[in-house]
Amino acid sequence: MKKALSLILVLCLAVFALAGCGSSNTPAATQAPGSAAQSETPAAKKVMTIGDTTFNSENWEETVDPHTTYNGWACIRYGVGETLVHYTDTMELEPWLAKEWSNDGDCTWTITLQDNVTFHSGRKMDGEAVKQCLDHLIQVHDRAPSDTKIVDIKADGQVLTITTSEPNPALMNYLGDPYGCIIDVDASDFETGIVSGTGPYVVVDMVTDDHLTLTKNENYWDGTPKIDELTIRTLSNGDTLSAALQAGNIDAAYGMAYEAYPNFENGDYQFSSIQTSRAFFGSMNMTSPIIQDGAVRKAIAMGINKEGFVATLLDGHGVPANGAFPNGFSTFGGERVTTETYDPEGAKAVLEAAGWADTDGDGIREKDGVKLTIRWLTYPSRQELPLLAESVQASLKEIGMDVDINCTANRREFLADMTSWDIYASALVTAPSGDPQYFFTTSCLPGMSYNFGAYENEEVSALIEELSTEFDTAKRGELAVKLQQAILDDNAYVFCSFLQMNMISKTNVTGYTAHACDYYQVTADLDIN
Repeated sequence: MKKALSLILVLCLAVFALAGCGSSNTPAATQAPGSAAQSETPAAKKVMTIGDTTFNSENWEETVDPHTTYNGWACIRYGVGETLVHYTDTMELEPWLAKEWSNDGDCTWTITLQDNVTFHSGRKMDGEAVKQCLDHLIQVHDRAPSDTKIVDIKADGQVLTITTSEPNPALMNYLGDPYGCIIDVDASDFETGIVSGTGPYVVVDMVTDDHLTLTKNENYWDGTPKIDELTIRTLSNGDTLSAALQAGNIDAAYGMAYEAYPNFENGDYQFSSIQTSRAFFGSMNMTSPIIQDGAVRKAIAMGINKEGFVATLLDGHGVPANGAFPNGFSTFGGERVTTETYDPEGAKAVLEAAGWADTDGDGIREKDGVKLTIRWLTYPSRQELPLLAESVQASLKEIGMDVDINCTANRREFLADMTSWDIYASALVTAPSGDPQYFFTTSCLPGMSYNFGAYENEEVSALIEELSTEFDTAKRGELAVKLQQAILDDNAYVFCSFLQMNMISKTNVTGYTAHACDYYQVTADLDIN
């Protein structure tokens, strides 16, 4: 049945390609006989299609408008927008739209912009345009105001002077976040989500959950884009994505299921791989009566077999997690903290001591007439998450816990109802700016966007406040280690693994490169022969 289904998918996609959605290199229009250009070989129109599992409303990536939720990821990934700073693969800052920047040691930043950048609209990117963009961002975005703490921006030619409400050592890191893509506010359509950026590609058509069509920016400031027309096609189902690449209907793929990798380990395809700080982890719902039991949280942390999950279900394409950040990550890597290790017998003892016992012999523990059932909420578009749910269900059953999995694309509805789940497993890039502050401010402070489980700890909040004003890099690392240890001691989060990202393309594709920050998927260097 599985083989039959795969064959049907391939055939359907082949028909789909014939309808015009596949990739091809189309010759330019034929010259009239006797014309001067007839003796020259017409330039081939380079057309390319990338299949992507994440460009969809499920992942808060409905458009390319960086000023709305997490749509900036699509803006920066697909070459539409660029930020003031760029991240290296060691997550260090380097100039991009900004040539240089400095801080006075307090609340004032001076940023000098590149001189030769224009928006897709044709407008010059000067200080006034960037000020207008950042003012709009601060006015409408849900995270940027608290992240950046910007209270005033002044523009003088190509120089910006930014004032923050308090010292903010991570300001430039935050301005490299996808929401920091610099756009021409006057030329952008915020109703449709199509914006005018500075990147190598211009949006010409977009249908949420289906596709994004781009053409090259003929006036790009940093090189010549190689592709004439590029389509990003939403293919959220892993089998469909695999079938599309095998059938030749797409030229490259992002988010391929691990089980499909053997289909592409031959001379017709190539992999670009890198370890990232995208963590797959569970957030405890601190309003749930069962989760409020510290013994249950501790036993869950001890009962999840992270190494087994990575080795068996991910086939080694990942790294077991210790803390919120990968090992070796600057001064605040996960190897600097201690957490619960896989110890099923120890977990059983913790539960027994807390009064959780299997009195009816069905293999599931009870206490005061309540079954030890954990409602595990997750979603399918990140292929690792359903596999993690499967692994957790098996390993926690060994210690007497029943795991009820709700893997749904409609997770927003369930997240809004705190009575409907106990643990929410998600994928998050914990250090998208190369700085530890992002994770703690978004995920560990009360009321913040990624604090889904309503976690609150006064000590943690105080440490985050201290981190937010500390300029010394070594001290920031020390604070980040203390913060990780505090949330791990509470067992408020269980970090399971980090993504070993693989992007797959045909061998005639160049410049399709994975980056540690998980941005920059489409650049001017992307090419197809």
